[in-house]
Amino acid sequence: MTRQDNPSPRMDSETTRAQLAQRHSIGDDVYEALVSDLIALRIPPGERMSVDALAREFGVSQTPVRAALIRLESEGLVVKKFNSGYSAAPMPSSARFRDVYAMRLLVEPEAAALATIQQTTETCLQLRALCEEMKQLVEGDTRANYGRFALLDGQFHALIAHSCANEVIAETLERLYAHMHLFRLRYHSAVAEEAVKEHLAILTAMEMGDVEAARAAMAAHITSSRARMEPFYQIID
Repeated sequence: MTRQDNPSPRMDSETTRAQLAQRHSIGDDVYEALVSDLIALRIPPGERMSVDALAREFGVSQTPVRAALIRLESEGLVVKKFNSGYSAAPMPSSARFRDVYAMRLLVEPEAAALATIQQTTETCLQLRALCEEMKQLVEGDTRANYGRFALLDGQFHALIAHSCANEVIAETLERLYAHMHLFRLRYHSAVAEEAVKEHLAILTAMEMGDVEAARAAMAAHITSSRARMEPFYQIID
């Protein structure tokens, strides 16, 4: 099945074109729309993603569609095979999810601690802005905003990792592609609501300059996320 065979119910083509035309970065908008569809499983794992069909759906040229697909491929959400084009990536195995959480629990609390030591006013303001936007999305239509929320969640963790002054930690976490795949596991408003509270706890500790509290808050967040998601990744194999 292709995207052309299974058009997204997200919005009609005229609405899509109008909304994309009002914005500055067509490529970013196509990317975010595809992320939302992939996370919500409107594009299920393994489904072919036709560049031509997507360009017609969004009312844009093939160039921003290809750019979005290349970006998604680099993030592990899309795969490209020789002579068959792009398709949605398969869901990682339950063993992969367990391993990802184990790695995150080892690395991210230390990243939060180091980022607290290195923190600047600008970094905290950026983290605060991400938390505020995530909170607004939760207070609105969480289901409709779930893809955007997943992107912001990933940006929150990435900003902390890149602020810790340890390139190896940042690169290691970036290669896990953790957040996108985790949000593909399930939709539930509680996932987003609890994540917002836990992110704020991390940020508060960082703003106070409390290294140990930031480390503990990040560890608690990852442990809670694992508890929320584990029942769902256990059944995918």
